[in-house]
Amino acid sequence: MLKKIIGIDPGLIHTGWGLIAVEGSQIKHIDHGLIKVKINQDLPDRLNDIHRDLSLVLDNCSPDEAALEQTFVNNNALSSLKLGHARGVIMLSLSIMNIKCFEYAPNQIKKSIVGKGHADKNQIAQMVNILLSKKIDGTSDVSDALAIAITHAYQRHNKIAKAIA
Repeated sequence: MLKKIIGIDPGLIHTGWGLIAVEGSQIKHIDHGLIKVKINQDLPDRLNDIHRDLSLVLDNCSPDEAALEQTFVNNNALSSLKLGHARGVIMLSLSIMNIKCFEYAPNQIKKSIVGKGHADKNQIAQMVNILLSKKIDGTSDVSDALAIAITHAYQRHNKIAKAIA
């Protein structure tokens, strides 16, 4: 059965998204893009723009499932907290459209795509191109989003994916 999976790489300035189709073990690129918000806007306005633009993408693409990268807490706790706001808005957008959401740790995504948990952005982008048999133009946010979707496809195939509770 054909499933459409959207991978989303959350961000407060750029939120990458990538849509793939999965049938059995076959993975095919459908579309991808970048949601950009103005950095000079207040946080609530940026979050609203992410919700509005992602809702349009979801409405146009009609994915069956979604996958997100888990947030990791870096040295700047305030940045991590603000990124958490963006993830919350993304999860809300998915929930409003009744799209089941799964999440994966950054190292799990890297290991799934490149074979090692500490791959860099260029390695991820190169492997996404290879796995999808297509040159993906765009930022690392887009490649990362597609990597997240591919990781979910692999996990679905292995039947060990768990929905976010």
